[in-house]
Amino acid sequence: MQEKLTKLPIFNGLQKNGIAVLLLACMALIFNSASLAQGGKIKTVVIDAGHGGHDPGCHGAHNNEKEVCLSMALKLGALIKEKYPDIKVIYTRTTDVFVELAERASIANRNNADLFICIHANAGSTTAYGSETYVLGLHRTDAQQKVAERENASINLEDDKGAKYRSYDLTPDGIIALQFQLAVFHRQSILFAEMIQKEFKKIGRYDRGVKQAGFLVLYKTTMPSVLIETAFLPNPTEEKLIGTPEGQQKMALAMFEAFTNYKNATEGKTIVGNTQQNNANTTQNNTQTKPSLPVELPNTAQKEQGLVFRVQIETATKPIARNSSHFKGLEIFEYQDNALFKYCSGTFANDLQGAKKYKNELIEMGFTHAFVVAFLDGERISIEKAIKLAEKK
Repeated sequence: MQEKLTKLPIFNGLQKNGIAVLLLACMALIFNSASLAQGGKIKTVVIDAGHGGHDPGCHGAHNNEKEVCLSMALKLGALIKEKYPDIKVIYTRTTDVFVELAERASIANRNNADLFICIHANAGSTTAYGSETYVLGLHRTDAQQKVAERENASINLEDDKGAKYRSYDLTPDGIIALQFQLAVFHRQSILFAEMIQKEFKKIGRYDRGVKQAGFLVLYKTTMPSVLIETAFLPNPTEEKLIGTPEGQQKMALAMFEAFTNYKNATEGKTIVGNTQQNNANTTQNNTQTKPSLPVELPNTAQKEQGLVFRVQIETATKPIARNSSHFKGLEIFEYQDNALFKYCSGTFANDLQGAKKYKNELIEMGFTHAFVVAFLDGERISIEKAIKLAEKK
């Protein structure tokens, strides 16, 4: 799609100043939103066991990463097949073979997968512990960068020594542009990652959180994609967990529960907190023509006139009850943007600084992906336009 878009006449002469990247991102977002609106049913899942063959990954005292990852991948796939026989489960490998990183993504793309799950074990000191799940993005710490660099190092074992990846733009600008291009999938990836971490926490795993980094295996995927670092293999206690069939099954079950919750959320059932909401009354809304611009839904509070800043804390493919425990008692405003339902809190008339302060408070409450948005007479506008309007006040 990117090649088709960049051939449009409007891109002529714009490449050097970055406008083309932004325009491409916006146009691709529209295409992706429209694609999502055509149906959210999960039909195909690709499960990727990290490393393999002459690439063993990291080591414990008794186990290699490639072995424990394959075992967990096969166990997860078996659980999905048993519960959902209509879902096609595809593995990037089922034996101890080496598969190039680019080919793993290509397998998912060729099969039009609806979800890509990459399973790994973490490296570190013998005292490091816990589970973390990554989506493609910008690393925020040196530790996150090192995880990506270690997993990306597999390209050195490929026949061309990684030459094919030279076209991958892993600069901050390149990653941001790609996130815009696949914005819908990126948000869904984060949603699934959060569900995975929640299930790991339920079985007693230390929650190291949802993180972002430049993983090559995720770079070319065109669907929601995550990379799971299940446990630290060099830690003897952690190795006992993922190095035994019982522990591997325990981890696979947690990943399967997250998959079930994600499937329900994207196919018409929203599970938040301890509640499950069947969206039986949304059929009529889903069959109506979706507006091309964000509009307040009928059941939201009356629109304020003028410029208002709010803090967006959630995006979903199906409506979420605004009194859901997921929102922790906050006053919630809901608006619709193409196929997505978006949820904000706070009302700051011409007060950007107040909204930023409130955003930080929400992040501390656990809404880690909160960000400031702006509305003019009830319609969503860009934050850049809002800042200019606020400056004129």
